[in-house]
Amino acid sequence: MSTGKGKIGIIGSGLIGRSWSMLFAAAGYNVTLYDILPEQIETALVDLKDQLTKLEQKKLLRGTLTAKQQYSLITATTSLADCVKDAVYVQECVPENIELKKTVFKNLDAVVDAKCVLASSTSTFVPSLFSADLVHKSQVIVAHPVNPPYYVPLVEIVPAPWTTAEVTEFTRNIMEDIGQAPVTLTKEIEGFALNRIQYAILNESWNLVKDGILSVADIDKVMSAGLGMRYAFLGPLETAHLNAEGMENYCQRYSKTIYSTSMSFQPVPKMEGDVMKEVSRQLNEMTPLDQLPARRAWRDNCLTQLSQLKRDLDSK
Repeated sequence: MSTGKGKIGIIGSGLIGRSWSMLFAAAGYNVTLYDILPEQIETALVDLKDQLTKLEQKKLLRGTLTAKQQYSLITATTSLADCVKDAVYVQECVPENIELKKTVFKNLDAVVDAKCVLASSTSTFVPSLFSADLVHKSQVIVAHPVNPPYYVPLVEIVPAPWTTAEVTEFTRNIMEDIGQAPVTLTKEIEGFALNRIQYAILNESWNLVKDGILSVADIDKVMSAGLGMRYAFLGPLETAHLNAEGMENYCQRYSKTIYSTSMSFQPVPKMEGDVMKEVSRQLNEMTPLDQLPARRAWRDNCLTQLSQLKRDLDSK
């Protein structure tokens, strides 16, 4: 099956690569999935077919095409050149290892044309770290998804200093076209936006456990039954805006309290040693390691249902 929407190359057949493949296929793109090992490709294709079928059965499949039609848009190869040939966009999804990413992008640089966008799924490395020496470095950008990307739509778009404005715009447009929710950073910054905010929450959560203020379960409840309920629909800034008569009034009421509380925060923890063991112990009691796959499946189902609810509410 061919829809004429263009070809997408996916580098890496792991979980993230599979999610990207499903997202692009759902929007009608022809997807070529690349990996160096044939057996990994075979495993990925079997899993993709199974996931799409189950999503369709649960009426949770994205897009207007059937599971069979979407699966027919996905092919696989062990040839990098074949993967990127005629592709308008390539999404790299290899493990978070900077030397590996440098190698992958160097190899891509040798086979890609001057039009194809080269995006990385990295969550930790700014694009200048692996694109500085490339001939096609102006075509390189980060498109960082939130795990699992099929169920959580946010994508952080991060250009390198030499990434062209056209590449940034194209990346944002294609993310919107496949139903994701892109945000565009104006420049590189360590941790991007999502992880900087996430780390601030993790750091304070860690210190609250360290000081015996709250248990791990109760800290997670603060988010899941409190802040997270708001943040599923509103960000922290609009939440503040609505919690008073606008943001200016909120700052007049609470800025001194926010500042004084923030000044009491402890130094950033290293997340190691005895506290790490205690946090891990409590988490293992909550979700034993052998139950992680089932808990992830429960998480993905919850995220899918929430995503559907948000789409339904937005359409009204």
